[in-house]
Amino acid sequence: MQTWFLDSYAGKTVLVTGDTGFKGAWLTMWLHRLGARVVGYGLAPPTSPSLYESAEVWRLSTHYRGDVRSFHDLAKCFAEVQPDLAFHLAAQPLVRRARRESRETFETNFMGVVNFLEAARDTSSVQAAVCISTDKVYRNSDWSWAYRESDPLGGHEAYGASKACGELAIEAYRDPMFQRVTEPRRLLPIASARAGNVIGGGDWAEDRIVPDVVRACMADRTVLLRAPGSIRPWQHVLEPLSGYLQLGALLTRSPERAVGAWNFGPEASEHHTVLELAEGVLKRWPGTASQVEVPADADAAGESRVLRVDSSLAQRSLGWRSVWGFDETLDAVCDWYRTSIGKPAKQVLEISLEQIDAYVERAEIVGSAWAVAPSESCDRVRARSGGGHDV
Repeated sequence: MQTWFLDSYAGKTVLVTGDTGFKGAWLTMWLHRLGARVVGYGLAPPTSPSLYESAEVWRLSTHYRGDVRSFHDLAKCFAEVQPDLAFHLAAQPLVRRARRESRETFETNFMGVVNFLEAARDTSSVQAAVCISTDKVYRNSDWSWAYRESDPLGGHEAYGASKACGELAIEAYRDPMFQRVTEPRRLLPIASARAGNVIGGGDWAEDRIVPDVVRACMADRTVLLRAPGSIRPWQHVLEPLSGYLQLGALLTRSPERAVGAWNFGPEASEHHTVLELAEGVLKRWPGTASQVEVPADADAAGESRVLRVDSSLAQRSLGWRSVWGFDETLDAVCDWYRTSIGKPAKQVLEISLEQIDAYVERAEIVGSAWAVAPSESCDRVRARSGGGHDV
Protein backbone atom coordinates (compact mmCIF):
# COMPACT_ATOMS: atom_id res chain seq x y z
CA MET A 1 0.00 0.00 0.00
CA GLN A 2 1.18 3.51 -0.80
CA THR A 3 1.94 5.73 2.20
CA TRP A 4 2.97 9.00 0.54
CA PHE A 5 -0.31 10.57 1.68
CA LEU A 6 0.72 10.43 5.34
CA ASP A 7 2.89 13.50 4.77
CA SER A 8 -0.08 15.54 3.54
CA TYR A 9 -1.84 16.43 6.80
CA ALA A 10 0.78 18.19 8.92
CA GLY A 11 -0.39 21.71 9.72
CA LYS A 12 -3.79 21.22 8.08
CA THR A 13 -7.10 21.89 9.82
CA VAL A 14 -9.29 18.84 9.38
CA LEU A 15 -12.96 18.63 10.36
CA VAL A 16 -14.31 15.19 11.29
CA THR A 17 -18.03 14.71 11.83
CA GLY A 18 -18.86 11.78 14.06
CA ASP A 19 -15.55 12.06 15.90
CA THR A 20 -17.01 10.57 19.08
CA GLY A 21 -17.86 7.30 17.33
CA PHE A 22 -15.67 4.23 16.94
CA LYS A 23 -14.21 5.03 13.51
CA GLY A 24 -14.22 8.75 14.19
CA ALA A 25 -12.09 8.31 17.31
CA TRP A 26 -9.53 6.19 15.44
CA LEU A 27 -9.41 8.74 12.60
CA THR A 28 -8.95 11.60 15.09
CA MET A 29 -6.01 9.82 16.72
CA TRP A 30 -4.38 9.10 13.37
CA LEU A 31 -4.82 12.65 12.07
CA HIS A 32 -3.37 14.03 15.29
CA ARG A 33 -0.45 11.63 14.91
CA LEU A 34 0.13 13.10 11.45
CA GLY A 35 0.31 16.64 12.78
CA ALA A 36 -3.15 17.86 11.78
CA ARG A 37 -5.26 20.25 13.80
CA VAL A 38 -8.38 18.14 14.28
CA VAL A 39 -11.82 19.59 14.89
CA GLY A 40 -14.68 17.23 15.67
CA TYR A 41 -18.42 17.71 15.31
CA GLY A 42 -20.96 15.28 16.70
CA LEU A 43 -23.10 14.06 19.53
CA ALA A 44 -21.96 12.52 22.80
CA PRO A 45 -20.25 9.13 22.49
CA PRO A 46 -22.87 6.57 21.43
CA THR A 47 -21.76 3.91 23.91
CA SER A 48 -20.41 3.59 27.41
CA PRO A 49 -17.61 2.67 27.53
CA SER A 50 -16.36 4.26 24.32
CA LEU A 51 -12.96 4.62 22.70
CA TYR A 52 -13.45 8.39 22.62
CA GLU A 53 -13.68 8.50 26.42
CA SER A 54 -11.45 5.58 27.43
CA ALA A 55 -8.49 7.00 25.46
CA GLU A 56 -9.53 10.61 26.13
CA VAL A 57 -9.43 11.29 22.42
CA TRP A 58 -11.14 14.60 23.15
CA ARG A 59 -7.79 15.90 24.37
CA LEU A 60 -6.43 15.62 20.81
CA SER A 61 -8.99 17.85 19.13
CA THR A 62 -11.42 20.73 19.43
CA HIS A 63 -14.93 19.35 19.68
CA TYR A 64 -18.21 20.99 18.69
CA ARG A 65 -21.28 19.30 20.15
CA GLY A 66 -23.97 19.11 17.49
CA ASP A 67 -26.27 16.97 15.36
CA VAL A 68 -25.65 16.65 11.60
CA ARG A 69 -29.40 16.92 11.13
CA SER A 70 -29.07 20.59 12.13
CA PHE A 71 -27.73 22.47 9.13
CA HIS A 72 -27.53 25.70 11.12
CA ASP A 73 -25.25 24.23 13.78
CA LEU A 74 -23.08 22.35 11.30
CA ALA A 75 -22.68 25.36 9.01
CA LYS A 76 -21.76 27.51 12.00
CA CYS A 77 -19.03 25.03 12.93
CA PHE A 78 -17.63 25.09 9.39
CA ALA A 79 -17.70 28.88 9.32
CA GLU A 80 -15.85 29.20 12.63
CA VAL A 81 -13.28 26.49 11.96
CA GLN A 82 -12.51 27.19 8.29
CA PRO A 83 -11.14 23.66 7.71
CA ASP A 84 -8.85 22.68 4.86
CA LEU A 85 -10.42 19.22 4.54
CA ALA A 86 -13.57 17.61 5.89
CA PHE A 87 -14.43 13.97 6.58
CA HIS A 88 -18.06 13.00 7.12
CA LEU A 89 -18.39 9.97 9.39
CA ALA A 90 -21.46 10.92 11.43
CA ALA A 91 -24.20 8.35 10.89
CA GLN A 92 -26.69 6.01 12.47
CA PRO A 93 -24.62 2.86 11.77
CA LEU A 94 -26.64 0.00 13.28
CA VAL A 95 -28.87 -2.21 11.13
CA ARG A 96 -31.14 -3.46 13.92
CA ARG A 97 -31.54 -0.01 15.45
CA ALA A 98 -32.55 1.27 12.02
CA ARG A 99 -35.48 -1.11 12.10
CA ARG A 100 -36.69 0.48 15.32
CA GLU A 101 -35.86 4.07 14.34
CA SER A 102 -36.29 4.18 10.58
CA ARG A 103 -37.23 7.84 10.23
CA GLU A 104 -34.36 9.02 12.43
CA THR A 105 -31.98 6.79 10.47
CA PHE A 106 -33.02 8.32 7.13
CA GLU A 107 -32.78 11.83 8.57
CA THR A 108 -29.25 11.21 9.81
CA ASN A 109 -27.85 9.11 6.98
CA PHE A 110 -29.46 11.03 4.11
CA MET A 111 -30.04 14.63 5.21
CA GLY A 112 -26.89 14.53 7.33
CA VAL A 113 -24.92 14.02 4.11
CA VAL A 114 -26.79 16.84 2.36
CA ASN A 115 -26.15 19.21 5.27
CA PHE A 116 -22.46 18.28 5.35
CA LEU A 117 -21.98 18.88 1.63
CA GLU A 118 -23.91 22.15 1.71
CA ALA A 119 -21.79 23.41 4.61
CA ALA A 120 -18.58 22.26 2.95
CA ARG A 121 -19.40 23.98 -0.35
CA ASP A 122 -20.38 27.18 1.48
CA THR A 123 -16.99 27.29 3.24
CA SER A 124 -14.34 28.59 0.85
CA SER A 125 -11.43 27.18 2.86
CA VAL A 126 -12.53 23.57 2.25
CA GLN A 127 -10.38 22.03 -0.46
CA ALA A 128 -11.85 18.52 -0.37
CA ALA A 129 -14.66 16.50 1.20
CA VAL A 130 -14.70 12.76 1.88
CA CYS A 131 -18.02 11.12 2.74
CA ILE A 132 -17.80 7.79 4.53
CA SER A 133 -20.36 5.25 3.39
CA THR A 134 -20.73 1.48 3.65
CA ASP A 135 -20.82 -1.73 1.64
CA LYS A 136 -24.53 -1.98 2.59
CA VAL A 137 -25.42 0.61 -0.09
CA TYR A 138 -25.54 -2.04 -2.81
CA ARG A 139 -28.77 -3.73 -3.83
CA ASN A 140 -27.90 -7.04 -2.26
CA SER A 141 -28.95 -10.18 -4.13
CA ASP A 142 -26.89 -12.58 -1.99
CA TRP A 143 -24.86 -13.53 -5.02
CA SER A 144 -21.38 -15.01 -4.65
CA TRP A 145 -19.33 -12.38 -6.47
CA ALA A 146 -18.25 -9.05 -5.06
CA TYR A 147 -20.00 -5.73 -5.64
CA ARG A 148 -18.26 -3.07 -7.68
CA GLU A 149 -18.76 0.69 -7.49
CA SER A 150 -20.82 0.62 -10.70
CA ASP A 151 -23.35 -1.91 -9.35
CA PRO A 152 -26.92 -0.74 -8.55
CA LEU A 153 -27.56 0.88 -5.19
CA GLY A 154 -30.51 -0.05 -3.02
CA GLY A 155 -31.53 -1.64 0.22
CA HIS A 156 -34.36 -3.77 1.56
CA GLU A 157 -33.99 -2.32 5.06
CA ALA A 158 -33.70 1.17 6.51
CA TYR A 159 -29.97 1.24 7.15
CA GLY A 160 -28.80 0.22 3.67
CA ALA A 161 -31.51 2.23 1.94
CA SER A 162 -30.70 5.37 3.94
CA LYS A 163 -27.00 5.08 3.11
CA ALA A 164 -27.85 4.50 -0.56
CA CYS A 165 -29.90 7.71 -0.47
CA GLY A 166 -26.83 9.46 0.91
CA GLU A 167 -24.76 8.10 -1.98
CA LEU A 168 -27.26 9.51 -4.49
CA ALA A 169 -26.92 12.91 -2.83
CA ILE A 170 -23.13 12.65 -3.00
CA GLU A 171 -23.31 11.77 -6.69
CA ALA A 172 -25.39 14.88 -7.37
CA TYR A 173 -23.22 17.22 -5.31
CA ARG A 174 -19.97 16.12 -6.92
CA ASP A 175 -21.29 16.53 -10.47
CA PRO A 176 -19.46 19.47 -12.11
CA MET A 177 -22.64 20.76 -13.76
CA PHE A 178 -24.49 20.74 -10.43
CA GLN A 179 -21.66 22.66 -8.81
CA ARG A 180 -21.50 25.23 -11.62
CA VAL A 181 -25.20 26.11 -11.52
CA THR A 182 -25.78 25.82 -7.77
CA GLU A 183 -24.66 28.48 -5.31
CA PRO A 184 -21.91 29.15 -4.35
CA ARG A 185 -20.94 27.92 -7.85
CA ARG A 186 -17.53 26.53 -7.04
CA LEU A 187 -15.99 23.15 -7.78
CA LEU A 188 -15.35 21.12 -4.64
CA PRO A 189 -13.67 17.71 -5.06
CA ILE A 190 -15.87 15.10 -3.36
CA ALA A 191 -15.35 11.36 -2.87
CA SER A 192 -17.31 8.66 -1.10
CA ALA A 193 -15.71 5.65 0.56
CA ARG A 194 -17.64 2.38 0.90
CA ALA A 195 -15.98 0.25 3.54
CA GLY A 196 -16.47 -3.40 4.28
CA ASN A 197 -17.32 -4.65 7.77
CA VAL A 198 -14.95 -2.92 10.16
CA ILE A 199 -13.66 -4.35 13.44
CA GLY A 200 -11.10 -3.04 15.90
CA GLY A 201 -10.28 -2.20 19.47
CA GLY A 202 -12.59 0.18 21.27
CA ASP A 203 -15.83 -0.78 19.54
CA TRP A 204 -18.57 -1.27 22.15
CA ALA A 205 -21.65 -0.91 19.94
CA GLU A 206 -24.74 -3.00 20.48
CA ASP A 207 -25.46 -5.90 18.12
CA ARG A 208 -21.93 -6.06 16.71
CA ILE A 209 -20.18 -9.38 16.77
CA VAL A 210 -16.77 -8.42 18.19
CA PRO A 211 -18.11 -6.33 21.11
CA ASP A 212 -20.65 -9.08 21.80
CA VAL A 213 -17.93 -11.74 21.93
CA VAL A 214 -15.63 -9.57 24.06
CA ARG A 215 -18.41 -8.90 26.56
CA ALA A 216 -19.15 -12.62 26.69
CA CYS A 217 -15.46 -13.41 27.32
CA MET A 218 -15.28 -10.86 30.11
CA ALA A 219 -18.34 -12.39 31.78
CA ASP A 220 -17.59 -16.05 30.91
CA ARG A 221 -20.96 -16.45 29.27
CA THR A 222 -22.20 -17.97 26.01
CA VAL A 223 -21.92 -16.10 22.72
CA LEU A 224 -25.21 -16.16 20.81
CA LEU A 225 -24.87 -15.79 17.03
CA ARG A 226 -27.79 -14.47 14.98
CA ALA A 227 -26.41 -15.42 11.56
CA PRO A 228 -23.34 -17.65 11.96
CA GLY A 229 -23.11 -18.57 8.27
CA SER A 230 -23.23 -15.02 6.93
CA ILE A 231 -20.11 -14.04 4.99
CA ARG A 232 -18.70 -10.54 5.43
CA PRO A 233 -15.59 -8.60 4.27
CA TRP A 234 -14.11 -8.21 7.77
CA GLN A 235 -11.20 -5.77 8.05
CA HIS A 236 -9.38 -3.84 10.74
CA VAL A 237 -10.61 -0.28 11.20
CA LEU A 238 -7.21 1.09 10.14
CA GLU A 239 -7.58 -0.45 6.66
CA PRO A 240 -10.41 1.76 5.38
CA LEU A 241 -9.11 4.73 7.38
CA SER A 242 -5.92 4.57 5.34
CA GLY A 243 -8.10 4.74 2.24
CA TYR A 244 -10.00 7.75 3.58
CA LEU A 245 -6.75 9.56 4.33
CA GLN A 246 -5.41 8.76 0.89
CA LEU A 247 -8.57 10.06 -0.76
CA GLY A 248 -8.43 13.29 1.25
CA ALA A 249 -4.81 13.92 0.30
CA LEU A 250 -5.32 13.03 -3.36
CA LEU A 251 -8.43 15.20 -3.68
CA THR A 252 -6.33 18.23 -2.76
CA ARG A 253 -3.41 17.22 -4.98
CA SER A 254 -4.91 15.57 -8.06
CA PRO A 255 -8.69 15.74 -7.65
CA GLU A 256 -9.42 14.26 -11.05
CA ARG A 257 -7.91 10.98 -9.83
CA ALA A 258 -9.93 10.75 -6.63
CA VAL A 259 -13.47 12.05 -7.16
CA GLY A 260 -16.11 9.36 -7.24
CA ALA A 261 -17.05 6.31 -5.20
CA TRP A 262 -14.50 3.83 -3.89
CA ASN A 263 -14.71 0.40 -2.25
CA PHE A 264 -12.30 -0.43 0.56
CA GLY A 265 -12.35 -4.06 1.63
CA PRO A 266 -10.12 -7.11 2.06
CA GLU A 267 -9.01 -9.56 -0.59
CA ALA A 268 -11.61 -12.14 -1.60
CA SER A 269 -9.65 -14.86 0.22
CA GLU A 270 -10.09 -12.90 3.48
CA HIS A 271 -13.92 -12.95 3.49
CA HIS A 272 -15.10 -15.08 6.41
CA THR A 273 -18.28 -16.11 8.19
CA VAL A 274 -19.61 -14.67 11.43
CA LEU A 275 -18.90 -18.02 13.10
CA GLU A 276 -15.25 -17.98 11.98
CA LEU A 277 -14.86 -14.48 13.38
CA ALA A 278 -16.42 -15.37 16.73
CA GLU A 279 -14.34 -18.52 17.10
CA GLY A 280 -11.22 -16.58 16.14
CA VAL A 281 -11.77 -14.11 18.98
CA LEU A 282 -12.45 -16.90 21.49
CA LYS A 283 -9.19 -18.66 20.54
CA ARG A 284 -7.29 -15.46 21.29
CA TRP A 285 -8.87 -14.90 24.69
CA PRO A 286 -6.95 -17.13 27.15
CA GLY A 287 -8.83 -18.49 30.11
CA THR A 288 -12.33 -17.77 28.85
CA ALA A 289 -15.05 -20.31 29.45
CA SER A 290 -17.21 -18.75 26.77
CA GLN A 291 -18.58 -20.85 23.95
CA VAL A 292 -20.54 -20.19 20.79
CA GLU A 293 -24.21 -21.11 20.69
CA VAL A 294 -26.28 -21.07 17.53
CA PRO A 295 -30.05 -20.80 18.14
CA ALA A 296 -32.31 -22.94 15.95
CA ASP A 297 -33.68 -19.86 14.15
CA ALA A 298 -30.34 -18.05 13.93
CA ASP A 299 -30.27 -17.64 10.16
CA ALA A 300 -33.76 -16.12 10.17
CA ALA A 301 -32.40 -12.78 11.37
CA GLY A 302 -33.35 -10.95 8.16
CA GLU A 303 -29.77 -10.05 7.23
CA SER A 304 -28.03 -10.75 3.93
CA ARG A 305 -26.20 -14.08 3.91
CA VAL A 306 -23.39 -13.01 1.58
CA LEU A 307 -21.83 -9.58 1.17
CA ARG A 308 -18.54 -9.04 -0.63
CA VAL A 309 -16.98 -5.89 -2.07
CA ASP A 310 -14.52 -5.62 -4.94
CA SER A 311 -11.70 -3.17 -4.15
CA SER A 312 -9.83 -3.62 -7.42
CA LEU A 313 -10.57 -0.03 -8.47
CA ALA A 314 -8.83 1.35 -5.36
CA GLN A 315 -5.98 -1.11 -5.85
CA ARG A 316 -5.51 -0.21 -9.49
CA SER A 317 -6.09 3.56 -9.37
CA LEU A 318 -5.01 4.50 -5.85
CA GLY A 319 -2.45 1.84 -5.04
CA TRP A 320 -4.48 0.93 -1.94
CA ARG A 321 -4.83 -2.57 -0.61
CA SER A 322 -5.30 -4.41 2.66
CA VAL A 323 -2.22 -4.69 4.84
CA TRP A 324 -3.36 -7.09 7.57
CA GLY A 325 -4.89 -10.47 6.80
CA PHE A 326 -7.73 -12.02 8.81
CA ASP A 327 -5.46 -13.58 11.45
CA GLU A 328 -3.36 -10.43 11.87
CA THR A 329 -6.54 -8.40 12.17
CA LEU A 330 -7.89 -10.63 14.93
CA ASP A 331 -4.52 -10.52 16.70
CA ALA A 332 -4.59 -6.72 16.73
CA VAL A 333 -8.22 -6.53 17.81
CA CYS A 334 -7.86 -8.99 20.68
CA ASP A 335 -4.54 -7.50 21.80
CA TRP A 336 -6.20 -4.09 22.06
CA TYR A 337 -9.07 -5.31 24.22
CA ARG A 338 -6.96 -7.54 26.47
CA THR A 339 -4.35 -4.84 27.12
CA SER A 340 -6.66 -1.80 27.29
CA ILE A 341 -9.70 -2.77 29.35
CA GLY A 342 -9.55 -1.09 32.73
CA LYS A 343 -6.32 0.77 32.00
CA PRO A 344 -5.76 4.56 32.46
CA ALA A 345 -6.62 6.76 29.49
CA LYS A 346 -2.98 7.60 28.78
CA GLN A 347 -2.14 3.92 28.43
CA VAL A 348 -5.18 3.22 26.25
CA LEU A 349 -4.13 6.06 23.95
CA GLU A 350 -0.56 4.76 23.80
CA ILE A 351 -1.76 1.27 22.91
CA SER A 352 -3.96 2.69 20.14
CA LEU A 353 -1.19 4.85 18.70
CA GLU A 354 1.22 1.90 18.80
CA GLN A 355 -1.23 -0.07 16.67
CA ILE A 356 -1.38 2.81 14.19
CA ASP A 357 2.42 2.90 14.04
CA ALA A 358 2.58 -0.88 13.58
CA TYR A 359 0.04 -0.70 10.77
CA VAL A 360 1.96 2.08 8.98
CA GLU A 361 5.23 0.17 9.35
CA ARG A 362 3.66 -2.94 7.83
CA ALA A 363 2.09 -0.88 5.05
CA GLU A 364 5.46 0.58 4.13
CA ILE A 365 7.02 -2.88 4.00
CA VAL A 366 4.20 -4.31 1.91
CA GLY A 367 4.23 -1.39 -0.51
CA SER A 368 7.94 -0.54 -0.51
CA ALA A 369 8.46 -1.81 -4.05
CA TRP A 370 5.72 0.35 -5.57
CA ALA A 371 4.82 3.06 -3.03
CA VAL A 372 4.78 5.86 -5.58
CA ALA A 373 2.64 8.96 -5.26
CA PRO A 374 0.16 9.26 -8.15
CA SER A 375 1.62 12.64 -9.13
CA GLU A 376 5.15 11.26 -9.38
CA SER A 377 6.91 9.08 -11.92
CA CYS A 378 7.64 5.46 -11.15
CA ASP A 379 11.34 6.06 -10.62
CA ARG A 380 10.75 8.50 -7.77
CA VAL A 381 9.80 6.36 -4.80
CA ARG A 382 9.17 8.34 -1.67
CA ALA A 383 11.02 7.27 1.47
CA ARG A 384 9.47 7.89 4.87
CA SER A 385 11.38 7.70 8.11
CA GLY A 386 8.80 7.09 10.78
CA GLY A 387 5.23 6.76 11.94
CA GLY A 388 4.32 10.41 12.46
CA HIS A 389 4.48 13.04 15.13
CA ASP A 390 4.72 12.30 18.82
CA VAL A 391 1.72 13.11 20.95
